[in-house]
Amino acid sequence: MQNEESEKGGGGVAALDRAFAILGAFASGEKGVSLAELARRTGYYKSTLLRLLGALEHGGFIRKLEDGRYSIGPEPLRLAQIYQESFHVRHVVEPLLQQLAVDSGETSSFYVRQGNHRVVLHRVEPARAVRVSIREGDRFPIERGASGKVLLAFSKPYKKPFDTVRERMWAVSYGERDPDTASVSVPVLGLGGELVGALTVSGPRERIGATEPMRASCKLLLNASVRASAAFGGDASMFAHSLKLVDQDDFSTPPGNER
Repeated sequence: MQNEESEKGGGGVAALDRAFAILGAFASGEKGVSLAELARRTGYYKSTLLRLLGALEHGGFIRKLEDGRYSIGPEPLRLAQIYQESFHVRHVVEPLLQQLAVDSGETSSFYVRQGNHRVVLHRVEPARAVRVSIREGDRFPIERGASGKVLLAFSKPYKKPFDTVRERMWAVSYGERDPDTASVSVPVLGLGGELVGALTVSGPRERIGATEPMRASCKLLLNASVRASAAFGGDASMFAHSLKLVDQDDFSTPPGNER
């Protein structure tokens, strides 16, 4: 437990930090949390918690249940709706695609699923004469290509043939849609692990299809997806295991071709 002097110090900023810590102590699926449990989770004295819970309840961020436990109030939902209304995928994805195109030297794109097709929602091409040229709005069969495998793997209900893609969190393609093209793709996941889309780097097979270029592109994509997923409310820590695996893989067997 923190001592009372440290809890009282720091002024308004410290109070905000403690209020955010209290809100962060609630977990999904809980109907209510007792004062004693909140004290255990936050490390704050009950007297401090009661003072802050009262302020949070007044603002609609916390509600006190009939049995004396506490739960999240309605105000975060209102703010989330405002956020969603003002939020556009392009604002998050496009800067990442621009950086991916610069860092990889290849075409970067963002695909979404539309039934049995994958659709290019956004794309950025590199400043190279020889490159993979795709247009926003292009539709391709979902069963071919790295982005298609990712979209299939992370669409619910999950299907067993794509277990490896979900474990690694990337898929690659060597000439599946176009014999001269190779690509690597990773998912962007939002709140609750929901699929948002697939970030992809693609280029001429003779240039990007070797082990090291594919590994380098995969690393770039995974790091970009960490930022994108966090922006969409996803758990970015889920990519930590993948960033370790990518250094161990030789990319000789495309994940998703194990079907």
